[in-house]
Order: sequence, then structure tokens, then C-alpha cells
Amino acid sequence: MGFVFGLVMGVIVGLAIIVVFVRSENARSKRRSELATTVAAFARMSVEDSRKLLAPEFYPSWVVFSQQQKLTWLNSHLDKIWPYVNEAASELIKTNVEPVLEQYRPALLASLTFSKFTLGTVAPQFTGVSILEDGSEGITMELEMQWDGNPSIILDIKTYLGVALPVQVKNIGFTGLFRLIFRPLVDEFPCFGAVCFSLRKKKKLDFTLKVIGGDISTIPGLSDAIDGMIRDAVEDSITWPVRKIIPILPGDYSDLELKAVGTLEVKLVQAKELTNKDLIGKSDPFAELYVRPIRSRMKKSRTINNQLNPVWNEHFEFIIEDASTQHLVVKIYDEEGVQSAELIGCAQIYLKDLEPGKVKDVWLKLVKDLEIQRDNKNRGQVHLELLYCPYGMKNGFTNPFAKTVSMTSLEKVLKSGGEGEITENGGEAKRKKDVIIRGVLSVTVISADDLAPADLMGKADPYVVLTMKKTETKNKTRVVNDCLNPVWNQTFDFVVEDGLHDMLIAEVWDHDTFGKDYMGRCILTLTRVLLENEYKDSLELDGAKSGKLNLHLKWRPQPIYRDSS
Repeated sequence: MGFVFGLVMGVIVGLAIIVVFVRSENARSKRRSELATTVAAFARMSVEDSRKLLAPEFYPSWVVFSQQQKLTWLNSHLDKIWPYVNEAASELIKTNVEPVLEQYRPALLASLTFSKFTLGTVAPQFTGVSILEDGSEGITMELEMQWDGNPSIILDIKTYLGVALPVQVKNIGFTGLFRLIFRPLVDEFPCFGAVCFSLRKKKKLDFTLKVIGGDISTIPGLSDAIDGMIRDAVEDSITWPVRKIIPILPGDYSDLELKAVGTLEVKLVQAKELTNKDLIGKSDPFAELYVRPIRSRMKKSRTINNQLNPVWNEHFEFIIEDASTQHLVVKIYDEEGVQSAELIGCAQIYLKDLEPGKVKDVWLKLVKDLEIQRDNKNRGQVHLELLYCPYGMKNGFTNPFAKTVSMTSLEKVLKSGGEGEITENGGEAKRKKDVIIRGVLSVTVISADDLAPADLMGKADPYVVLTMKKTETKNKTRVVNDCLNPVWNQTFDFVVEDGLHDMLIAEVWDHDTFGKDYMGRCILTLTRVLLENEYKDSLELDGAKSGKLNLHLKWRPQPIYRDSS
């Protein structure tokens, strides 16, 4: 009996041990699986994920979450070897820079050479480095450099007047971001075929010009000419998207060279509510536009005198080399006659924000400085129509016009139809036709909403005057008495001879027995109606406290082909 009892107890204890062991192993396996999942999740975490989990104060001091890493070690070594770098680099830079400056030599100067060139005793400081992941088959590195140097640079210049002057360039202050591109990556040491370098961004470039033994101001315009020459040379010869290619391994690296990739068509339409810079009267605004800040590539509008709400309606075209990083800058100035023009405000828009082949209509707020965005003052707005056309882009229009025909990209878009592509030489030369965009514009003045009161009774007697800007053809609606939300539903037809360059101005007036009171206006280019043929829109009234004007526009084209071959 005791034997049987002992056997039964042994079996039970054994089974219990087996069950406990199996459960323990399952629990252990589960914990290990969960831990592996957790470790894998941590491995996939980004810097932003970690910031969400823990506040900065919980990290040790040596943990730095920055895309740009410090280069204290590099600066320390550079300080030690700088005397040798200065000696080696000075002659190399002099040999390469002198021909560049000669290309930008002002007409005032007959010749320009360096009589002395040393970089001085102060080494530049590299304040940060970052690696960019741009999806290309290479490595892109950006180095930020700051240099408040004491170089000894003397330019020997001769003017056409026979005057020879040694001009010293001193007190150089420079801060910029250099880009290095190692591409293509190869299996052979050093693992890349070539290096491209460029000045990605110039944050500061200051220097002083001094004639040795004289005063540079004795020759009018000399200082400005040399200053402009140096800045143009920096912008046009090394500033991104321009890049210098240094082959490391033998090969064809022509694909790395700077190439035009498309055109940007800009219509400068108007500006409104500009800051008045004049004590007497109003500002005389003009606009300066550029993609690259080189004088030969800058565009300037006409000046409109005594106007804070100027209307230009001017076309400009720019060559684009890198749509991912380049941007359009617009600066509005007040013309001051013989004095330097005074900046009213500036704005910019990046090409990456534009959809290729689509016209974008934008109002941009003007600011004092594009780099420092701390300007809350209202300086006005500028109205642009933009069209970016990459070369070779398939789109909903054909471009059969030769480069010899003076037409902008926007003109080519609006003066054509069917499937095709934009080519680098402006299109095929099979058919040289200059197309006049002629047609009939039908404008239906539907209604207005929430007009501002214009009389003592809190009402108004509104009517609308429609004007085609180029021909000054006018039409007027009937007057609606005692109403701030008038309904007209009147249609007017305008014969338009040049639809691309004409504008429609719709002004709202209050009828009065002894005259009329201005209640606001809308200014429309015909670009949208030319592209869409018909649309309705509710437009805010400029120059009014409140109010919207509801319009219906329709275009009936009557193209006329004129052979220009």
C-alpha cells in the first residue's frame, strides 16, 4: 500500500515539475520575444521619436540631437597648420582668382592684377558640418565656415584714364555654407570618382577697399565698381548652383556640370498697401526680380510715380539650374532719382513649391529682411503669376515655337494646344507662327456682398465700372439704391486684341447726386480665363474696409496666325 501511494505521489510531483518547467519556459520565451520586439522598436526610433519620449533635461550632457555636428577638433588642428596652409594656398588661390576677376572687370578699368596675396595669420573657423540625404548616388556634405581674417591683398588696377592705383582689400568678414558632393561612388579607392564644391549660401561678405597712399573716393565710382566686381565674381563663379568639379579618378563627369533645367516665367501683376517712403507725396515704386543675384540676370520693372498700389503687368523670364533649391526674390524699391533707391520690402518663393506646367497665382507679404523673419510691420503685398516649365516635361500643351521667336514660356503655353513637351531650345522650329491671343471676354457682374456703408444712413447706391486696361474700354452696371448686398446679373462683352497682356479692372462706386464715392476695386489678369475658358469667383475689394465682388468670366478665342518666318 505504501509503495502504491509513493508511486502515485511521485508521478504527481513529476507532472507538477514538468508543468511548472513548461510554463516557465513559455513565460521566458514570451519575455524574450517581447524584449526583442522592444529592442527592434528602439532600433527603428528616430531622433524625433526619442524627443517625444523624454524631455531634454533627462538626457546626459554629452547627448546632442543636432543635424549639424561641431568641428572643434578640426579647428584646433587647422590653427596649428595654418601658416603652412596659408603659404601653399595663397599662390594657388591667386592663380585661379585673377582670371575670374578679369571676366568681371568693370568697363572703368583697363587691367587688374594681384601684386600681393596672402591669407594672413587668422585661420578660418568651421562652425558645423552636416551630411545630407538627397537620394542621389553620392554623399553630400555641408560645412559652415566663418572667417574674420587679416589677409594682405593688393590689387594693381589701371583705368583708361591712365591712372594706376594699388587698391588694398582688407578687414574681410565672411560667413558661408560650403557644399561638397562626392559622386559617383565606386568600388575603387578612394570610393568616389569626383568632388564637386560650391558656396551653398553666403550669409555675410564684408570687406574694406583702400587705395595705398591715397583716397579711393578721388575717382568717382571706382569703389562701387570694384565692390560690385568682387561680389559678382563670388556669386557667378562659385555660389550654388554653380559648382567646381575636381576629378579624382579618370572618367566622364559632364553629368555633374551645371546645366539649365527649365525656365521660370514671372508675371509681375501689381502691389498694394506699400509703405510710403516719401515725406511729400507718395512713393515711386519699382520692382527688382532675380533667381540668382547677378546684375546681368536681374530684371527691373518700370517705375510708377506717386502710387502705393502700383499695377505693372510685366513679364520676365529666368533660366533655372536647380529647381529643388533655387527661389525667386522680389524686391520693391522707392525710386529716389539721383539718390540710391530705398527698399520698401522684399519677398521670396521657392520653386519647389510650384507645380511644373501649372500657373500659380500668389500674393506675397513684403518683409524688411528675408533672412531675419521678425518683421511684423505691414509693408504691403506683391501679386505674381508664376509658371515653371522644366525642359523635356510632358504636359497638356505643345511648344512648336523656335527660340528665334521672341516669346516667353507663358506665351508659348497660352498660344498652343495639344500634347507635347518643352525643349531646351524653346521648342521645335517646324512652324514659326506668331499667334495673337485675340477674342471676346464676357464679364457677368453677378453681385456684391457686405459692402462698406458710404452714406450717413449706413447704406450705399453701388454700381460697377469695368475697364480693359490696354484699350481703356469701359462698361458700367446700373445703380442699385440703398443696398450693401446688391445684385446686378449684367453681362458685358469686350473685344480683346492681346489677351495675354491685358487686364480687367472692376471698380465699385457709390452713386451720389453731387458726384461719386470710391468703394474698392479688383484687378484681374486674363491668364486664368485663357487657360480655363470660363470660371466664377468671389473677389475681395482692395481699398475697402469690407466687401466682395462676384464675377463670372468667359473667353471666346479668335486666334489669328501671322507668319513671321
